[in-house]
Amino acid sequence: MKDYQTILFPYAYNILGAVEDAKDAIQDVLYNYLAASKEGIENEKNYLIKSVINQALNIKQKKKQVKLGDVWLPEPVATEGADTNINLHDIASYSMLVLLEQLNPKERAVFILKESFGYSHEEIAEVLAITTEGSRKLLSRARTRLNESRQPTTNRKVVPSGMLNNFIHAIRNRDTHALENLLSRDVTFFADGGSKMSVVKKISIGLQEVAELLLYIYEKYDAAFRVETAEINHQPALLYYNDTTLVACQILSVSAEDGKIFQVSNVVDPDKLKSVSVK
Repeated sequence: MKDYQTILFPYAYNILGAVEDAKDAIQDVLYNYLAASKEGIENEKNYLIKSVINQALNIKQKKKQVKLGDVWLPEPVATEGADTNINLHDIASYSMLVLLEQLNPKERAVFILKESFGYSHEEIAEVLAITTEGSRKLLSRARTRLNESRQPTTNRKVVPSGMLNNFIHAIRNRDTHALENLLSRDVTFFADGGSKMSVVKKISIGLQEVAELLLYIYEKYDAAFRVETAEINHQPALLYYNDTTLVACQILSVSAEDGKIFQVSNVVDPDKLKSVSVK
């Protein structure tokens, strides 16, 4: 068989936002496929993609990720080398994954298949066992809900030169003015410590409040750690290491319009950091 683990991963991950859940979905599908009769299967790859998408949908529907007043952030994936790796290229941006949590699983699947993988409504209908008109309605509903968020668009590759270094420098030097110049007025900060790690604040909104929180977190928790720059889900990020152990991943969402940071996602849940490569 081909390397279907790699081929199928972006489909499962983009729906689930969780690396281990995506791997579990793929493993279940491949195990069942190997054990079953292949009669009637004309295109092995398409059959497995369809099966993984539906398995991921089933898992997503069973897991109510976000509770009222709580924060659940997707599991980060390192995407360096995505230009030459088509499977990494298909991984959704981090800010998009955060936004997609507003959709129900089927809306999310239709949106991802249409926008990320270029499926036609006829192809989506066949994969999800719905009508073509049903696919169109789900996509329309998804777009409406996402547009209501009024979140800036991101450019996956164009980040202002030196932004990460300027960001680190401003925080290290407690330069509030320089830090605020990098943030948008409506910047949002999210933190997810999972069930094992407590966080100072799960959500913070607004230029001054987020700037003060970033400075406090660095001084209180991150100043003693080694920091590395990285590309996570096609976005600039800072990785904080305690020796060789990754203890925090801070992903920056940068507006394509004005080059300002409009979202900071701080992942400190140790279970979610396992899949990010240690440098």
